[in-house]
Amino acid sequence: RCGGCVETALGPPKLTAGGRYSVAFAVGVALAKYADHLPLARQVKQMARAGLTVDTQTLWDQLAALAHHLTPTHDALHAFLLTAPVLGADETRWPLLGQPGASKWHAWALATPDAVCYRIAGSRSVAAAAAVLRDYQGWLIADGYAVYPALRDQHAAARAPTFRLAHCWAHVRRKFVEAAPHYSEAGEVVRLIGELYALEARSRALPEPARTAEREAGRRTEGTALVAAIRAWCMAHPVLPESALGKAIRYTLDLWPGLTAFLTEPALPLDTNHVERGIRALAVGRKNHYGSRSERGTRVAALFYSLIESAKLVGVEPGAYLAEATHRAIATPGTVTLPAALLAP
Repeated sequence: RCGGCVETALGPPKLTAGGRYSVAFAVGVALAKYADHLPLARQVKQMARAGLTVDTQTLWDQLAALAHHLTPTHDALHAFLLTAPVLGADETRWPLLGQPGASKWHAWALATPDAVCYRIAGSRSVAAAAAVLRDYQGWLIADGYAVYPALRDQHAAARAPTFRLAHCWAHVRRKFVEAAPHYSEAGEVVRLIGELYALEARSRALPEPARTAEREAGRRTEGTALVAAIRAWCMAHPVLPESALGKAIRYTLDLWPGLTAFLTEPALPLDTNHVERGIRALAVGRKNHYGSRSERGTRVAALFYSLIESAKLVGVEPGAYLAEATHRAIATPGTVTLPAALLAP
């Protein structure tokens, strides 16, 4: 009669217009699957015990909607890593379930000490590596997988910009540790590599800029002598080529230029251990939910593992990060929020 009306406040933002579930609910599902490695079917059972009747398709729909908003951030994280002067690379199996050639699918990881990004591809081929590394031009540190030098040489042959390749001492050490039970003399190489790591540890205990200066000086003197001693040992021990020790020696000598690059490049780490720590989450997830059921599922898995693990690396709580990045993207579609952006100034 007075011309008045009932006004209601706007509801909280939703992943999809008119959707039933909140951003917080979707983030909880993502964390449960990709941080705590709980398959969606197991989450359904947990929710049923709490009184919520839901099915795996509904949970997947929330993940897909959340990933839609966060895709620009995942792409930006990948691009950010490709600007790093030193980049670690590795790959691990990630099956595409129920598809021909499922076992050929792999998750490729690119990592620095403060970020990691995954891309899942249908093979471990040069083409797959090229799609992940694109036109990267810094130092790439990797294990002895032949795809990396092949891609570098392919770029060089085409006169295209390419990366420089360094190799991992932890993988070399692993080969000699595996040989040691049968060839006790392999323990000498393990000891020498241990001294290399002790040398690195001394410099890490110092603050900057003394840390870099000490690392550079140590590598130039003691490091060079230790590396020369390892090579001399390998050259002085002829063994059967297909024996465990023979394979360890051949592996070391074949990668020698990349193994010695750290002596003149202080920014290079000794190993790819930071990358292997990064792919541990995928290995645990694979053990629990076996892989992905669709190609879209591989993209969603790569996105959430990338963002969650990168948030951990910079000390940001993953749930808070995913929620904030999603809210920003809903408010302004296409908004990119990298984990470091949430650190206090």
